[in-house]
Amino acid sequence: MTGITYIFDRTKLAKIADCLVIAVAVSVPWSTSATSILLVLWLIALIPTLTWSDFRRELLSAAGGLPVALFLLGAIGMAWADVTWHERFGGLGGFVRLLAIPLLMAQFRRSDGGTRVLIGFLLACTGVLIASVVVTVWPDIHPRPPGNDGVAVKSYIAQSLEFAMCAAVLLDLAAAKVRLRRWKIAAALTVLTLAFLGDIIFVTTGRTALVVIPVLVLVYGFRHSGWKGIIGAGVVGLIAAALVWTTSPYVRDRVTGIYSETTLYETKTEATSSGIRINLWKRSLSFIESAPLLGHGTGSIGEQFQSAIPTGGYASDNPHNQTFAVGIQLGIAGMAVLWAMWTSQLLLFRGPGPLAWIGLVVVTSNIVGSLFNSFIFDFTEGWLYVVGVGVVAGMVQRADPAS
Repeated sequence: MTGITYIFDRTKLAKIADCLVIAVAVSVPWSTSATSILLVLWLIALIPTLTWSDFRRELLSAAGGLPVALFLLGAIGMAWADVTWHERFGGLGGFVRLLAIPLLMAQFRRSDGGTRVLIGFLLACTGVLIASVVVTVWPDIHPRPPGNDGVAVKSYIAQSLEFAMCAAVLLDLAAAKVRLRRWKIAAALTVLTLAFLGDIIFVTTGRTALVVIPVLVLVYGFRHSGWKGIIGAGVVGLIAAALVWTTSPYVRDRVTGIYSETTLYETKTEATSSGIRINLWKRSLSFIESAPLLGHGTGSIGEQFQSAIPTGGYASDNPHNQTFAVGIQLGIAGMAVLWAMWTSQLLLFRGPGPLAWIGLVVVTSNIVGSLFNSFIFDFTEGWLYVVGVGVVAGMVQRADPAS
């Protein structure tokens, strides 16, 4: 040991770092400020415990190295951005959290605390579920802005995403317990799964989750039975969707609202949610087309949308699409690294077992959600992805070093 490791016990610091990641996983669904504080403390505890060889091993892997490559490209992209340095560093902030992925991979490749992180997140989401039911039954306890009924903390988008991810993992665990004839545990897991899905369907629905869920169903089918599994999962999914459609007026309103909002925007130019999002996407494509190779530079999103206001655009620093958010700033080069990163992580989690499925759920949810939002740059969704990928990737590599 050298330097600071003479002063601090590396073994104790490693245990503290593990506990802090558990605390981060618990805090993400609940509190932005608590998560930020805990992440700083985690870094302080973790860094002295890592050796260069630990970090280098993750950097040389695609799943750990490409997030760093995307950050470095974002840092270099500040050089050609035609905005203030404050805006450039603000844009870089969205990329910074990617640096945590190889750190978490290195930490949980050697640590046996990954399972406790996952359990902590599940328990935190279960608490959010209970809080959602409470504020639905007694809304005066915690008044929320319009459109956030049934949401105790954060937003309906984040809550629905968290619940969808938990439901996907729990359903797979329940199926595993059924195969082992452990009926009581399977029943308990199934009930909790239905509770998470029931909240999405009947209490508060993020429309992004309504796309994520069927995609996860198809991925699950393919993972277990290939193309035949996709067909079987598709049939089951269509039956479930028909049942939801007939029993949940709330979901029907949320889905049909997309069409009505788009129609109002196109025919009467009303500033509806879906209409504005379509406008942002169209403008994003034009911005990327005007600087296709390297983009307009890190931090340039707001300035680009500001310049489009005279021609019918909207002021925004978020194009509501992760690929566009990277492409506007870093062009085709940035988009290529982004998709290479996602692909490498999907490949890392292609194996059998519950850990690989959890990793697939995290990455797939992020990719699908990023079609409609800039999930990596959003605080809650971004840290869900970073912590999920980093912890589970380390666990997978610990269980199977050949991966």
